[in-house]
Amino acid sequence: MNFEELNTLRPDLAFIAHWIKPEAHVLDVGCGDGVMLDYLQTDKRCSGYGVEIADDKVLACSQRGINVIQQDMEKGLDMFGDKAFDTVLCLSSLQMMTNVEKLLRDIARVGTEAIVSFPNFGYWPHRTALLLGKMPVSKALPYEWYDTPNVRCATIEDFADLADDVGLEVMECMALHEGQPIKWLPNLRGSLAVFRLRKK
Repeated sequence: MNFEELNTLRPDLAFIAHWIKPEAHVLDVGCGDGVMLDYLQTDKRCSGYGVEIADDKVLACSQRGINVIQQDMEKGLDMFGDKAFDTVLCLSSLQMMTNVEKLLRDIARVGTEAIVSFPNFGYWPHRTALLLGKMPVSKALPYEWYDTPNVRCATIEDFADLADDVGLEVMECMALHEGQPIKWLPNLRGSLAVFRLRKK
């Protein structure tokens, strides 16, 4: 998979891919169908693994030639040693975890740096929906309140506070909307939050 193909499929992943060095050893926690690792292996000569629980997504990873481990992320990353990876990715899946703080500490332990993304609950259409008395449904949060896999809702400011609390330095933080960086009022105008982190 080349950059243009990735950008067409997932512009958010295309933006994040710029933060990953060529030939890096990468762990993608909650890797989904393996699109990101496919690109990183093909175009940036990276190596690594994906961790995924869903049967259909594990199969999709295998069909792409991705090394994938089927495991529940909630059980931690004990199988990996400290600093085993150059970069650990947790893209649009952290909000589905019950114990976010524990997983975040584990991600920081096994990687020299980490990249985390999640739907920004501070995005203005989400705020508007709440003002109107409804839970938000959008492209970034495409589920109704009763069938959502998202068990945690956070804004950019919330996550920055948590990162500080667990001893992580924010190297870069960007709000995206449809893969494009939002620099003016990012917590209000960005539908996706992306953080690049390392231990302090």
